[in-house]
Amino acid sequence: MTSKRVYIVPHSHWDREWYFTIEDSNLILVENINRLLDVLEQDTAYHGYVFDGQLSVVEEFLRIEPKQTDRLKKLIEKKRLFIGPWYTQADSLLTHKESLVRNLLYGVSGSEKMGHSMNVGYLPDIFGQNTYLPSLFKNFGIDYGIFQRGLYTDELNGDVHFKWQSPDGESVKGAVLPLGYGPGKFLEASKDYMNDHLKPLVDKVSDMSKHTDHILFPSGGDQVLVREHFPETVRALNAMDGENSYVLSDYETYMDETWNEEAFNNTIEGELIATETSRMHRTIRSQRYDIKYWNYQVEHKLIGQLEPLAVMGHALGLRYPKARLDEMWKELFDVHAHDSIGGCNSDATNQNIMERLHKIDRQIDGLMNIIKRQMTQAIVNQSEEEQLLVVFNTNGKAAKQNVEAILFTDQPSFELISNEGETLSYSLLEQIEMDGGKKIQVTDEGEKEVPLPGYFKTKVLIESLSLPSFGYTTLNINAEVKPNQDHETTPVQSLENDQVKIFVEDGSLFLYNKVSDKTLKDFLQFEDTADAGDSYDYSPLPGSEPILIDQFECVTTSQSGRVQLMDLETKAQLPKLLDERRQADHNKQQASTENITIKTRLTLKPDDVFVHVHHEIENTVKDHRLRVLIQTPVEKPLYSYGDQGYSLIQRPLVEERMADWKERGYKEAPVPIYTVERFAGLKGEKTAITAFTKGIKEYEVLKDTRRFALTLFRSVGLLGRDDLAWRPGRASGINNKVVKTPDAQMLGAMTFDYAVCFGNDSDKVLFDLADQYNSQVFTYQHQKLNTFEERLDRFEIPYPISKLQKSQSLLELSDPKVFISALKHAEEGTGAVVRLYNPTDQEVKLSIKTSLGETIFTTDLKEEKQAEVSQITVPSRGYQTVLIEKEGTDPSE
Repeated sequence: MTSKRVYIVPHSHWDREWYFTIEDSNLILVENINRLLDVLEQDTAYHGYVFDGQLSVVEEFLRIEPKQTDRLKKLIEKKRLFIGPWYTQADSLLTHKESLVRNLLYGVSGSEKMGHSMNVGYLPDIFGQNTYLPSLFKNFGIDYGIFQRGLYTDELNGDVHFKWQSPDGESVKGAVLPLGYGPGKFLEASKDYMNDHLKPLVDKVSDMSKHTDHILFPSGGDQVLVREHFPETVRALNAMDGENSYVLSDYETYMDETWNEEAFNNTIEGELIATETSRMHRTIRSQRYDIKYWNYQVEHKLIGQLEPLAVMGHALGLRYPKARLDEMWKELFDVHAHDSIGGCNSDATNQNIMERLHKIDRQIDGLMNIIKRQMTQAIVNQSEEEQLLVVFNTNGKAAKQNVEAILFTDQPSFELISNEGETLSYSLLEQIEMDGGKKIQVTDEGEKEVPLPGYFKTKVLIESLSLPSFGYTTLNINAEVKPNQDHETTPVQSLENDQVKIFVEDGSLFLYNKVSDKTLKDFLQFEDTADAGDSYDYSPLPGSEPILIDQFECVTTSQSGRVQLMDLETKAQLPKLLDERRQADHNKQQASTENITIKTRLTLKPDDVFVHVHHEIENTVKDHRLRVLIQTPVEKPLYSYGDQGYSLIQRPLVEERMADWKERGYKEAPVPIYTVERFAGLKGEKTAITAFTKGIKEYEVLKDTRRFALTLFRSVGLLGRDDLAWRPGRASGINNKVVKTPDAQMLGAMTFDYAVCFGNDSDKVLFDLADQYNSQVFTYQHQKLNTFEERLDRFEIPYPISKLQKSQSLLELSDPKVFISALKHAEEGTGAVVRLYNPTDQEVKLSIKTSLGETIFTTDLKEEKQAEVSQITVPSRGYQTVLIEKEGTDPSE
């Protein structure tokens, strides 16, 4: 047997929070890093230490121990302590593509300021690998990627090393950890350990590494303290083993020396979610729906609305709140850690996560409030008109679309006039007469309460409004004395537009597709099943059958303007306890049940391809999973698809490995249940159906019935549980203690939103629809009737801009096939950064017309300039970052 060189890599995998809180973690962190510094400084034979490839733990430590900064920097500069490139170890499938970019941006830049960012995209424990990770690493100048989860052994072709490639063709040199990140956690120099543990593991990796004699042996674990004895232990192992050699090392050195000696030809690509050698937790995407939903809300508003709005305001004379945004992003990164966003935590930890998300959300709303108000006042100053509604569009494309707005007026009727003088059509969605309250007036007789006149709060849908690309337009609000009959709500029998007709007949919900001339019976149904799983995984209960909830009662069907609404109720009696779900128990005795009512609102909007769906549920049942089943018109399904990163990926309808996964000893069943980023759909030979979601993160195609299942929520009461149907063996998480999580039963009120559209649309059209559904259009009304709808309206603020015109566009793309994933202020200097992407199969060349600056540079993801350009090339299924620079001072915070 050939002698092997075994690289012992000391490390700690540091979960910021999990079954313990972040406060617990930080207390241990300070103790551990202080000891680590002592050991590394005192023992020069201690080659180095990897602190989990993330910067956040170091920043947290220095927040408490700022005096240790110089000690840390010296060790990082000398590559004896490795941090980065991540800010936190983020889940790559449950977070927005731009969140992954920012996580690396903050991680790499912050680590480099400390002395060095590890040249390895290190992913020891996340539950699946995003198909664009290699490209992101490459664009940050990172040469290598190392991960544990996601590959089948037969995909390796005999080598744990491979070229790891993204859909845009970019790649890094990769390696998988077939033994995980902790085979050497208890490394010792004894004959028993050598013979019973070390050599068998080395031999196993050797058998999987046919083109190299280098063996990677990570030696650490969760929250471990530095092993002071490692240098002496490695010396002793070399003395004991006359066959192999052992060296204390690090991941960078291992990858450099291994790839310098050998070129590995195998290419790995795609979404990596294999379940053979490690648990993938494929159904964790539906755990703690509240966390997923609020993360969606925060990411969408932060990336799609606040940041580009702040760039717009900055270009027009406002300060860019960079320091505040930095703080918000770092708090969000803590949410994105793989356990945190997964929801597989203690109740106390999940409560902290929710509080973090609500805090960020409030800050986003507050900053947007200030910027909108400052810009609107400048428009009022120039126009000398008071009753104005400003409509902002932070998307880089001009659009003609429906816009929802809330208006406050002293009369119930009003008209909306465009900037061009056109009277606009709108639908009245809701109107409430508000009490005007009272104001305190100081008189010579003391304070007096003076009644204020009432007013009206009206929610409207402005129809087919023309919007400038990355800019705003202004509407005038003119009060009307006579009620407008067009805005009265009238009852109708069904919902109907040019594409579909929806109606209820004998309790079933029907959808007639006018384009295909086909009727779908039971267009929507609900499926409730027992969930005998835990916070990581759904588990079906043997002997328990799904409960199909499919009887709809039509409560109201109405039309206001051109908006049509159908309110439905669906009722069911569900078993109250898990054991009562078993058929055997039902045969013996009557199960106790809970009555559940699901309220559904279907909406058709003018000139809109979506069937908008909204559900409201008051959950009173424990240990179950609720899915909505969407009947599809797809007769011969080929595959399902979804967006991931910068393009679509295809997924099989049937997972062939399901047939014998137990016999093969897989760690988890490879169920064909997948993650939704923004949309997912089912493709057939002639037609397709797509569901666009807001915070719903899990789907499955039920091929036999051609139904598309969206998981609304799961309800479980334990962090981990042994021997699940799809995950045999020990409990995941902490397995020597039962951790109850009553909050994860998701008792209480929940809402769900998604939209369905039919049509065999191109990739480009699907991404357009995703942008339309996840709108980047929002409004602000200049008014004094209500100062609570926008929370900060009642406070005094400065107005740095004196005057603005009523409508303008600040940026426009020349080719509609290209999309914008981020529009932000540059990390350094005065420029604006625009991240463009192209989901099509053809390279696209385009130009940008903009007033944000005079000079355009292409950059990498670190925002380092590459070349000055007038025309930009965006690769097929890829992205390109550009920097737009303008001369002048930077008025950022």
